[in-house]
Amino acid sequence: MSAPLESTLELISVRAENRTHSTPLLFVHGAYAGAWCWAEHFLPWFAAQGWDAYAMSLSGHGESPGAEYLDTLSIDDYVSDLRVTLASFAQPPVVIGHSMGGFVVQKYLDDHDLPGAILLCSVPPAGLAGSALGLALQRPGLLVDLTRIAGGSNISSQTLVKAMFHQPLPELLLERYFSRFRRESQRAVWDMLGFNLPRIRRDHCKEVMVLGAHEDSLISEAAVRWTAAAWGVKPVMAPDMGHGVMLETGWRAIAQTLEDWLAPRFR
Repeated sequence: MSAPLESTLELISVRAENRTHSTPLLFVHGAYAGAWCWAEHFLPWFAAQGWDAYAMSLSGHGESPGAEYLDTLSIDDYVSDLRVTLASFAQPPVVIGHSMGGFVVQKYLDDHDLPGAILLCSVPPAGLAGSALGLALQRPGLLVDLTRIAGGSNISSQTLVKAMFHQPLPELLLERYFSRFRRESQRAVWDMLGFNLPRIRRDHCKEVMVLGAHEDSLISEAAVRWTAAAWGVKPVMAPDMGHGVMLETGWRAIAQTLEDWLAPRFR
């Protein structure tokens, strides 16, 4: 059995009706999001391919406790969340981390093992400083908006669209996504800027995939390539996609790319 035990953290799942893969999948969201972002498309899609698919909400996100003390939460606290959630699985899952979630996965691998990891538009192991410099040169207005958010300001719908999406989405759908995004921990943002960086421990995870998006406003292709080089793998770049790949109109192409990598490695 791959089903996890009870936990106080939000953990949502879609089980495969015809399970053809014994290894479960656990999806970890990025900053401002929650488990809900995977439930839109990825969880049911992967379940239909024969995987038991789970998504967790880190402390202070989604339906997990901690919103009232969000700004005290560090990346290490998020790593602890991941550790507790993984400990509840009878069989270790492959972990797919998006953006900040990918950074959390890399920090987890400092001291723990995983059968496989996918770093999806992930904050690189060198942190966000390089990405911030790239934004300053290419999209200074967006950097200003994101800096305000990091300082505790509320996220605006315009900033959300610019930061997350490249492909057009219906206005009503954007409004629904916007209503579910929340503030992020200022302490966690500072950790990712360089105050708590991961050590690359390739021996802790033999199977690693690094995937980025060509039109990502937040994590550049150069950052994706740095991450892939650090882990000793070739990067995969998705064309015509923005940062929020799991919610973009073309999300199926990303899901299929992940499935093509997962299926031969995890039965």
